[in-house]
Amino acid sequence: MDSAFVYELIGYLASVLIAVSLTMRSVLRLRVINLIGAATFLVYGLLISAYPIAVVNGVIVGINLYYLREMRQTENYFTVLESRHDASYLQEFLRFYEDDIQRFFPSFSFAPSERDLVWFILRDLVPAGLFVAEPKGPDTLRVHLDYVIPGYRDLQPGRFLYEDQAERFESQGIKHLETVPETREQREYVERMGFSRTASAEGEEVYRRDVR
Repeated sequence: MDSAFVYELIGYLASVLIAVSLTMRSVLRLRVINLIGAATFLVYGLLISAYPIAVVNGVIVGINLYYLREMRQTENYFTVLESRHDASYLQEFLRFYEDDIQRFFPSFSFAPSERDLVWFILRDLVPAGLFVAEPKGPDTLRVHLDYVIPGYRDLQPGRFLYEDQAERFESQGIKHLETVPETREQREYVERMGFSRTASAEGEEVYRRDVR
C-alpha cells in the first residue's frame, strides 16, 4: 500500500476524531477523544514533515492531559436533596429537560404520589440528576427515572446513588431496587450499576439489584 495513501488516512482519522470530540456532551469524553485526535494529528504531522501541525497538536495533547489530570484529582462533592412531588423547581426541571428525558425514558410520565421518592442528585451543589422511584412491596423500590443532565454523565452520580446511599435506602426499609430499562443506553447503564436481569414476583422481566 502506498505510504502517501496511509498518511492521508491517518490525517482523515485525526480529523474525524477531533470532529467527534466536539459532539460530546460529557466534558470528560470530549477531553479524552480530543486528546486521541490531537495525538493522531501529531503523528500525521511528523510523518509528512509538517512540523507546525505536529507542534500545535503536541501543545493540544499537553493541554488535554493537564485538564484530565485536574479532573481526576478534583474531589467532587455529592449529596442528595429530597424534593416534594409537587415542588415548583421539580416541575421546571422536568419541563426544561423533557425532550432529553424522553430519549432515555420514552414512556416516563411524572405522576407521583406522596409515597414516592423524589431525589435530586447534587454534584458540587449543581442538580446533576433526578431520581424518581415508587415503593413496591415491603422492601422493594421500583425506579422509574434515574436521569443525569448532559455534561455530568460520567457514571459518578450513579455510583454515588447506588453505592454510597445504601444506608439511606435501608433507613426506609428498602433492600432491593428494580427497574425496566426501555433503551439500549439505559440497559447498559443499569448493568454497570450492578443490576441484573431477572423476573419479578409477577413474572415481569426486570433488572434488579440488592441495596447492599
